[in-house]
Amino acid sequence: MSYRPSLSSAALFSLLSAAAFHSAGADELVVGGQGRNCIEDPQCINRLHPDLPMTARAKPGQTIVLHTRNAGDFDLDPNSRYEDPRRATGNTGHALTGPVHIEGARAGDTLAVTLLEVAPGPWGKTWVGAGGFLADHYPTGFSATWKLGADYARSADIPGVRIPISAFPGVITTLPDDAMVRKAMARESAIDALGARVFLPNPTNATPEAFCGPTGSVKEECLRTIPPREHGGNMDIRYMRAGVTIHLPCLVDGCGLAIGDVHYAQGDGEVSGTAIEMDATVTLRTEILKEAPAKGVSFTGPVSTLGIPSKRYFATTGLPFKKAGEIPSDMAYLDSVRLAALESLPDDIALAARNALLAMIDHLVTHYGYSVDQAYVICSVAVDLRIGQLVDAPNAGAVALLPLDIFVEEEPGK
Repeated sequence: MSYRPSLSSAALFSLLSAAAFHSAGADELVVGGQGRNCIEDPQCINRLHPDLPMTARAKPGQTIVLHTRNAGDFDLDPNSRYEDPRRATGNTGHALTGPVHIEGARAGDTLAVTLLEVAPGPWGKTWVGAGGFLADHYPTGFSATWKLGADYARSADIPGVRIPISAFPGVITTLPDDAMVRKAMARESAIDALGARVFLPNPTNATPEAFCGPTGSVKEECLRTIPPREHGGNMDIRYMRAGVTIHLPCLVDGCGLAIGDVHYAQGDGEVSGTAIEMDATVTLRTEILKEAPAKGVSFTGPVSTLGIPSKRYFATTGLPFKKAGEIPSDMAYLDSVRLAALESLPDDIALAARNALLAMIDHLVTHYGYSVDQAYVICSVAVDLRIGQLVDAPNAGAVALLPLDIFVEEEPGK
């Protein structure tokens, strides 16, 4: 059916009736969860390409239950003695459950995906990684293990904090078509040649191996899952929670829906490079729209999914200022002859956000007694980075919001 922005529209109907549908006991399709890791699971992929075979078929409106794996596809149980041999070589994520063929969907359609439930596994993990927003400021290597409950996550590595559940899939995608693969490869190769941080195809630990592995038929074209693209992917938008309907472009017949990288909680920005990463069970249903509600990916849901999970907050602000001689790491590839001498970068919202985040980390260290590593993790899983304004030239403004209700013990030093 076509999209109409009214109370009878397909997307809004999906949103309002999600809970009722889930409780109706409709036939369920269960996907994924076999084996110790994604490579052993015939319904799991960690690369994207139109040649990848569909691993399941679902009818529009059918309840789909996907057993998903954490972003790194590793055993998160701190008591486990299993040593994954892939840790030494990397390139394991993201493990995505699927792809699922949606019957009747054709290239050019839009797939409306309504999330009904995101149920957490028992353990979570947050790493400070090389892909963090402040990787040039802080060394990597710190991690926090979280015990996940129905309502809160706690970590002995960060005492005095409990993080309320706000679970969502970081990756939700359809398969790209050949044209999308060519487009992505061209633009990503161009900036890779200049030294930008890019993740080009790599067959190490890639699955399905017959297509994307070391001897795979399209190993040089299998897109990595790290960057989001026009068909969705690793968007890491924390508002895409249960009750929300996401509209994804369908670029191949059947769409090829795949989901993974589920987070127990995340702040806007996921600034350390990871959120509270976990295994999870995601329940959803789909509907085919013949007309997209907007260009690209869009979503709709209750306003309750937009708020911070706290009654109180503290905020820091940032403007696009830097020291003379400094070149922000994300701009080094531009090889600018002017950049270093400047003490401000007009309208640079990323630099403003970095400064707001640095101020928040300093606040957590100074006033709460946390280490820099602990403060960085707290920011990644709980602090929201938001745009203040984009029009007050030359200084765009950013805000970092800290939900104060996450602190459950007496504040250190008070």
